[in-house]
Amino acid sequence: MFKSVLIANRGEIACRVARTAKRLGLRTIAVYSEADAGALHVRVCDEAHLIGPAPAAQSYLVIGNIIMAAKKSGAECVHPGYGFLSENAKFAESCAQAGITFVGPPPAAIRAMGLKDRAKALMEKAGVPVVPGYHGDMQDAKFLKQKAYEIGYPLLIKAVAGGGGKGMRRVGKHAEFDASLEAARRETKSAFGDERVLIEKYITAPRHVEIQIFADTHGNAIHLHERDCSLQRRHQKVIEEAPAPGMSAALRAEMGAAAVAAAKAANYAGAGTIEFIADGASGLKSGGFWFMEMNTRLQVEHPVTEAITGLDLVEWQFRIAAGEKLPLTQDKVPLNGHAVEARVYAEDPEHGFLPAAGKLAALDLPVGEGIRVDTGVETGAEVTPFYDPLIAKVIAHGKTRDEALARLGDALDRTVALGPRTNIAFLAALTRAEKFRAGDFDTGFIDRNLEALGAVPQPLDKAAVALGAARLFARDAARIASVTEPEPDAVPSPWDAGDGFQLSGARALSLPVMADGEIVTARATYGKNGPAVSIDGISAANALAVETPDTVFVWHKGRQTKVSRLDFSLLDAGDSGGGGTVRAPMHGKVLAILVEDGQRVTKGQRVAIIEAMKMEHSLTAPVEGVVSGIAVAENGQAAEGARIMTIEPDKKPQD
Repeated sequence: MFKSVLIANRGEIACRVARTAKRLGLRTIAVYSEADAGALHVRVCDEAHLIGPAPAAQSYLVIGNIIMAAKKSGAECVHPGYGFLSENAKFAESCAQAGITFVGPPPAAIRAMGLKDRAKALMEKAGVPVVPGYHGDMQDAKFLKQKAYEIGYPLLIKAVAGGGGKGMRRVGKHAEFDASLEAARRETKSAFGDERVLIEKYITAPRHVEIQIFADTHGNAIHLHERDCSLQRRHQKVIEEAPAPGMSAALRAEMGAAAVAAAKAANYAGAGTIEFIADGASGLKSGGFWFMEMNTRLQVEHPVTEAITGLDLVEWQFRIAAGEKLPLTQDKVPLNGHAVEARVYAEDPEHGFLPAAGKLAALDLPVGEGIRVDTGVETGAEVTPFYDPLIAKVIAHGKTRDEALARLGDALDRTVALGPRTNIAFLAALTRAEKFRAGDFDTGFIDRNLEALGAVPQPLDKAAVALGAARLFARDAARIASVTEPEPDAVPSPWDAGDGFQLSGARALSLPVMADGEIVTARATYGKNGPAVSIDGISAANALAVETPDTVFVWHKGRQTKVSRLDFSLLDAGDSGGGGTVRAPMHGKVLAILVEDGQRVTKGQRVAIIEAMKMEHSLTAPVEGVVSGIAVAENGQAAEGARIMTIEPDKKPQD
């Protein structure tokens, strides 16, 4: 076994790898960007090395900097985690050239399976069923459009390189193809530096079922059962579980054999995942699944496999990289109970799942029987726009699927994350969705049920706002008391009271506050028991409130409400009353400004594109009018809420 490991990653997965490495007695070495200097993964490791500025392209993706850190620290091996350089054959080769073991598959296997077009061709030769489509080298737009017509709609445009839904576009009809291809190419080039795509038929009721495989350098390969990852949003996995609902032992053996054949065809070694798309229209069945791609690394969702097998997959990775044989044969792999994982993200489900950023004012993660939490952040940590906004993974294990889902829902109810908006309430609703609980779902389930899952704009929680406003009132009262403390022996004056004193009428004060972007008037009525704050007659909730210097965050019924004093500087002309100020919905990079000053635009027309958390987001004109005052430049950064431009609305004709 190795004596030291450099973990070429950050956040939750770096902490996860370090945990196993420490148990095995390895010295753990972290790397970090300037943005991560105070990050949790830096502190849990035995030593840490700075590798560059905040952007991943200048730090976590710079092979030379990581190799330099590995040499300087004397690391015997490098564990890449997932994402970043984990599926980069050049990185694996660079480690070997430096005399450092790469904890992952050989570079040839990464190349063979890392590009989806080559992987599909290899699978066809190995007899593994493949989704119909075009996987060739020709990338001319007209040619691809013709191939799309021949394949038939709906279809998917997918990046040849990378994964995680980056560059993927579902195209429903021929007229949408050109714009979808352009967007897919732009996004995949930004994410992976490679704009090549492939096209494949879209299965109308798809289930995403993947097989965890392991292979050693002695010619042995096995699978560790399957995971169902069908609950997705924008091709990003949301909830994963093992085993897959509706999976029979015979079909598990059939899919597992196909996955092992795929691994052997690639001369694979280490941990990997063979991803299949299955036709879920009439349930999982023999002959109804097709190879999509192989992930040549550890998966985000690996904890559910660990839960049902009782195995530590990271330990297996280390042992295989050290030259050991697989610890088990296929017939000895356990399968106990059911496990479900939910990914807690900093994002806003009520507004299109926009990624969020900011400091975590509070983070309280659940504990309990059958509950595991993997995280890389803590209270006070910053969720930055530079990296994936994952806060934590909450994993529940039970004897049955119903027990596991019940435990997960309860754990999510006890999870608190204040600061950036999160998807916690949305995840809890998913665990209780009737059809999902019954096993009746596919990859389109979330999009079809957004309203039922609460992933649409919700009314302002006035009880939460009242509590936040009450805290602001109390803060003001304490401040006033501290500066108006009477002199000793002074005669008390009613004019010094900060309790709404007046000569007639109810003793009350009103204060405008900003609550989740809305201007709300809070009313404090003073009685013998002190002030009582309400919003439109609704009293303050009994809930958790966390104060920061300028904001009160209230956690009530699984949702966050942000309450602060009204900042009149934000009330630019056009911001209210149907005006036309276009603001950045989150912190990100301005990829494109699609209009010019003086240009006439229609309501809903795309005017700019912002990239945040490796995803593109289009900004549209809120009104019909003329562009006036573009405030940002392409390739610049825009803070959340920053003005991008103003659309001067057309004046209504006089009556």
